[in-house]
Amino acid sequence: MTSPVTQHTVSILQVQHILLGARQRGLNMSVLLRRAGISEEMLAAPLSRVTQTQYARLIRILRRTLRDELWGLCSQPLRMGSFDQACRLLVNCKTLGEAFQKGFHFYHLLLSDFTPRLQREGDVASVRMVDAGDRDLLLAYAERSFSFMAYGLACWLVARRIPLLEVVYPSMDGHLGSEASRLFHAPVIEDGAWIGYRFESRWLDLPIVQTAQSLQEFLQAAPAGLLVKYRDQARLSERIRRLLRKHLASEMPSLEEVSAALAITPQTLKRRLRDEGLGFQAIKDNLRRDVAIEFLSDPQLTLPDIANRLGFAEASSFQRAFKAWTGLAPGVYRLRQLAGS
Repeated sequence: MTSPVTQHTVSILQVQHILLGARQRGLNMSVLLRRAGISEEMLAAPLSRVTQTQYARLIRILRRTLRDELWGLCSQPLRMGSFDQACRLLVNCKTLGEAFQKGFHFYHLLLSDFTPRLQREGDVASVRMVDAGDRDLLLAYAERSFSFMAYGLACWLVARRIPLLEVVYPSMDGHLGSEASRLFHAPVIEDGAWIGYRFESRWLDLPIVQTAQSLQEFLQAAPAGLLVKYRDQARLSERIRRLLRKHLASEMPSLEEVSAALAITPQTLKRRLRDEGLGFQAIKDNLRRDVAIEFLSDPQLTLPDIANRLGFAEASSFQRAFKAWTGLAPGVYRLRQLAGS
């Protein structure tokens, strides 16, 4: 039987950053967030998180309200329909390298604050967002978002996740860095000159396999759907997360038991998780936190019900753990979520 799948949640810091352009233009934050099903009070809790559904809905609302595909973060709006037009252009390319070049040339005509570039240096290629002037907080988030969407689109074009060597970001809040590491499955390094990522240049020779026919379905969920589409389900941390999800209501397997189930030694498991930037306990805590947020959106479930489903012996233990994860008691979190809804 297939185990239940629990989506990763999104840091409230991501919500705060994507709202920067709308806030600067004087839009009503309460209205925007309420339409996305997010309580404005959540912004005051820096450890709180929202669901991927809420975040994707907020992206769509900002695009429509601002008539801007980069949500008011740049000095000039990125015209609506730009992403669709770029996709229709790129499905006709032969290789990923050609798609990167043509796509970046297309956006170079539309963007004035930064220029996306592909550089190939021997065995390593890099995708870089190069600033035209000074980078502020709004522009930095626009560049990070554009680089992530370019990566998701590239993975879709070749129908596989392209492994990255490293992600390059400017100095930032450490929590955003950890979010980037999880989304890209690569270490994050700091470099003030550019934002982007590096990967083995051999991937540029991959053929484009998508067509005009498969594009239509893709565009129905993109670009917001790129947030989850190419998560690497084969990575060890994701396999462990799925395995633990089966045992959530009971005592979770130990590291040794998980190692045996995956047919690897505990030492190898710990080393490979360290390479992915995660620890075994962090995977367990993050899974319980994400499932708790999922359950709290269901008003039919009481807090003792949720505690029991998460494997806590007492509701008080669950409440202490949830407050440590999100900075809010679960009852307060539920009220704010329901207020947003």
